[in-house]
Amino acid sequence: MMSREILVVDDEIGIRELLSEILMDEGYDVTLAENAAAAREYRLHARPDLVLLDIWMPDTDGISLLKEWMTGGHLNMPVVMMSGHGTIDTAVEAIRIGAVGFLEKPIALKKLLESVAQGLTHANVTPVERAPANEKPALESRVEEAEDADFYNDSAAFTVAPPTLLAQLNISLDLPLREARDIFERQYFERLIAQSDGNMTRVAEHAGVERTHLYRKLKQLGVELTKRHG
Repeated sequence: MMSREILVVDDEIGIRELLSEILMDEGYDVTLAENAAAAREYRLHARPDLVLLDIWMPDTDGISLLKEWMTGGHLNMPVVMMSGHGTIDTAVEAIRIGAVGFLEKPIALKKLLESVAQGLTHANVTPVERAPANEKPALESRVEEAEDADFYNDSAAFTVAPPTLLAQLNISLDLPLREARDIFERQYFERLIAQSDGNMTRVAEHAGVERTHLYRKLKQLGVELTKRHG
């Protein structure tokens, strides 16, 4: 079976080398680009089976390059975005443009390999054409699925809450989804932190998230990290 070629675009040499080593160990052919200009030049002469594209780069950011490839007719390969400062809004925008996935740094090995394998399943898929304004494009459905998946995965699995539980959580069903999600997550983590007496290792294990991701999430939600005593 022919090796699949993956283009890694990232301005950090450490990230490029690490991803290259991991992917080559898995049997992939890997090409490295240190910025958007190098990726752009490479794409003019070759079409990789998959692109891992960093968002924050000094010359041209990954979102702009993704848009450029889309409008120029060069987005006929799957692209998975990467970012250490990503938000759900950034991920949604990337998916709307044409990306097939989003990886948050630091990238866990299992998540990387899963995203690459899933991304490669899109290798022969023609990019979705923009639908008329009165129709819901397929990408819009994928965006909504991505938002829902992020909400349920980041907040730990739970069933639909009955009205009494919603009242206890002080969440109004009249709020927009994102605002209601933030309220739920803030209360969820505040309770976990209190129950674990501020032990962030236990909080991360219970919530099923990596500690680095946990600290970013808590900062984003404005959760105080004051340890409780006695």
